[in-house]
Amino acid sequence: MTETLPDPFGALLRSYRVHLDAERHLSPHTVRAYEGDLADLAWFALGEGVTAWTGVDLRTLRRWLAGQHERGAERASLSRRATAARVFFAWASRTGALPGNPASGLRSPKPARALPPTLDRGVATELFAHLDARVADADTDADVAIALRDSAIVEMLYSSGMRVSELCGLTEASVDWERGLVRVRGKGDKERSVPLGGPARRALEAWLDARPLLAAPAEDAVFVGRRGARIDQRVVRRVVHAALAAVPDAPDLGPHGLRHAMATHLLEGGADLRSVQEMLGHSSLATTQIYTHVTNERLRDAFRQAHPRA
Repeated sequence: MTETLPDPFGALLRSYRVHLDAERHLSPHTVRAYEGDLADLAWFALGEGVTAWTGVDLRTLRRWLAGQHERGAERASLSRRATAARVFFAWASRTGALPGNPASGLRSPKPARALPPTLDRGVATELFAHLDARVADADTDADVAIALRDSAIVEMLYSSGMRVSELCGLTEASVDWERGLVRVRGKGDKERSVPLGGPARRALEAWLDARPLLAAPAEDAVFVGRRGARIDQRVVRRVVHAALAAVPDAPDLGPHGLRHAMATHLLEGGADLRSVQEMLGHSSLATTQIYTHVTNERLRDAFRQAHPRA
């Protein structure tokens, strides 16, 4: 992505990529997104006659974003690219790679806050009833093990709100049975503990009893695939989509949809926002506040349907 950029644009961007990967421990997807946005900025600057990062100023940055807006870029994309520029120039200035930070005054439109799709409680109950029935209907020991694994996967995602990458990264040492907690390693390599609800605990115990039927001898991952190695994120997504597809009127959600459902149902049940933030592993409370919009929207719907003067 940066290989064809002339130096000094390419050289500094390659150093930044190492920083994002080795020091901030960002996911490969996030690193690629940041790198792509900044490479686009570098090519734009070259087209403007700027030959180095030191020549990029606030007007260049604003023209870059304005040009993308004219080409139809969404507000969320513009906001992400502006953030990528601000973080990059702040790093370059802080490390002495550049003499100043031209992006410190850069502003961008706030992305629209779309309400995340979620499950209602009735559909969630039907979902887990379907998973129990799959276990009861399985014919062979291997099929029973797969059904128990899939049930534990969905229960864990819904109970804990963990990300699919966090679930796939679990080892048997991650589970603190005595305290009913699971230690997960999230974004930025940060570790946190999330509570394990009763149904999720029972589903996990049942799966771990059957796990030796599938797991390779030296594999320590909690969840494994049919070949015995650590389960792939794509398999987990297929498991969740298939389970929901079997439930009438269930939305087509992936693992992140179960994370949304967990947060929404906690807030509807009276949990405070800070606790939900901690369980989800959000670094900022503002990220968690999207779920207050979900619950407020439901309150407005109930008011419009039931109040005589709505």
